Amino acid sequence: MKLSPETLAILKNFSTINQSIHVKKGDTLRTIKVAKNVLAEAKIKETFETEFAIYNLNQFLNSFNLLDDPDLDFSHESYVLLKEGKKKIKYFYADPSIIVSPPDKKLSLPSQDVCFILEQSYLEKIAKAKQIYQLDDLSAVGDGKEIQLIVQDKKNDTSNEYSIVVGETSEEFCVNFKIENLQFYPGSYDVVISKQNISKFSHKGIDLQYWVAMEPDSTFN
Repeated sequence: MKLSPETLAILKNFSTINQSIHVKKGDTLRTIKVAKNVLAEAKIKETFETEFAIYNLNQFLNSFNLLDDPDLDFSHESYVLLKEGKKKIKYFYADPSIIVSPPDKKLSLPSQDVCFILEQSYLEKIAKAKQIYQLDDLSAVGDGKEIQLIVQDKKNDTSNEYSIVVGETSEEFCVNFKIENLQFYPGSYDVVISKQNISKFSHKGIDLQYWVAMEPDSTFN
């Protein structure tokens, strides 16, 4: 089988969440951060007939740079064979028991209390603001009228801030995230936030979701 550029890009993104991955049979990829505060799930174009685990996902993906358009042969018990013309790579699997993997059960939001669209351009600006001002916190703030996303240092009242209005609300809340937990695959997202300190980011173009836990100091009035 071959892996599409889209699937390779999703795997590359997943490697920023967890360096390892346990791939189950089927057409769904799932990963979870070691701290278990971010879970990602994507339905892909390919269907895996073999269950396998990769310890260093980024290294595995870099293997594709040594070949042009390889076929992947999963018929071997302990490794996958990447083949392209006269070139081959034998890449050995990891023991699944040493990898932090998502639970098998599907997640669902206990409630849907805040909803807005996060445009790709906004995500890009948030990342730039983090880099320019060396800030780690992103707050979704509702003042009863607007929803703003604010890049800031929550612990410093005099820190620089960058804010974007992303919607309207009749609620008052302050939902906090670490920007490092929002390293998403490029695109725009439907965002749903629950008062139970969990949020869901659903890609608007492909079947891809991220479940992100909010910081404990998040509040709803």
